[in-house]
Amino acid sequence: MSSRSARARFEETVRLVADPVRRYLWRRADPATAEDVLAETLVVLWRRHDHIPTGAESVAWAIGVARLQLANAHRAQRRRDRLVAKISVLDPPVTSVGESGGPVDDEVRATIASLRPADAEVLRLWAWDELAPREIAIVLGTTVNAATVRLHRARRRFEDAWRKTHPDSGHTEAEEGNEP
Repeated sequence: MSSRSARARFEETVRLVADPVRRYLWRRADPATAEDVLAETLVVLWRRHDHIPTGAESVAWAIGVARLQLANAHRAQRRRDRLVAKISVLDPPVTSVGESGGPVDDEVRATIASLRPADAEVLRLWAWDELAPREIAIVLGTTVNAATVRLHRARRRFEDAWRKTHPDSGHTEAEEGNEP
């Protein structure tokens, strides 16, 4: 069979089986998993296009392939869940600044949330993930100088936002010329 006729046959098969297989999967899995499994099923159908029965039997055959692919996806998810459980027992996450620990933490979160997303991200990388400007530059795909400037500006914006909502926080900057 020529590659052109194989492709045409595959495309016809996809037109015939994609919707029934999608419906089958959507009734058995969350939407993201269903779409991933549908994609894997179509890969198998492409690889085994010579073995696909013709007519109405192709739908049943494709659903059978999808059933096996879905079982594989469920097994993989169970393995991931077991691994996460094992890791959390062997090496539990440490409590960090990013976790809610009271009203002050909630207020800090609210203040960060009020900032531009780019500023909030830089502050989280610096304060919660404890990254230095050099590391922040790597995460953001920018220069160290740009990361340093962004961090400085984000800290200033956070400070301004904090002062607006907490005018009596006791943090005031010494004005130029008034320092002791």
